[in-house]
Amino acid sequence: MKIYTKTGDAGTTALFGGTRVPKHHIRIESYGTVDELNSYIGLIRDQKIDARSTEILTHIQNKLFTVGAILATPPEKETLKNGKERLNIPKISEEEIELLEKEMDTMNDDLPQMTHFVLPGGHPTVSHCHIARCICRRAERMATLLNEETPVDPRVLKYLNRLSDYLFVLARKLSKDLNANEVKWIPEKL
Repeated sequence: MKIYTKTGDAGTTALFGGTRVPKHHIRIESYGTVDELNSYIGLIRDQKIDARSTEILTHIQNKLFTVGAILATPPEKETLKNGKERLNIPKISEEEIELLEKEMDTMNDDLPQMTHFVLPGGHPTVSHCHIARCICRRAERMATLLNEETPVDPRVLKYLNRLSDYLFVLARKLSKDLNANEVKWIPEKL
């Protein structure tokens, strides 16, 4: 398989199912941002972190490929007129969303209660986690914008929302694990 196809030289790319769109199309922005997020999660996973977090991050990376495939598929290519699936695309299940929630609950049980927003940083690993969280929020914004144009599976939107929360809690957990200083944001008084 060749990496270069030359089919995108004029500024278009193919979606799952063959439809060609401009490379700046909101659908491309949506799954491209998910791809960027996946790369940052790989960077976090490559740090010296606990085995459970590594395992969950690997699982998340696999699910983000599913999210990307869903976002790369225009609704008209998903099903045939008789209702059968045209393309064999995996789905995001409620169980995947619940997994993120359970992991957050478990991590939160060992963290001090939040009383203020925290400034991103304190350790490079924690900073990578905050960058991934911000990219996840951007992916969510792109997917919700796409959803205004054409329906997006609501579980994809929910998954991205929950994943950004997970990454925030993971950043706090890693701060604790790495003995990093968690700096509270305290607004200046005017």
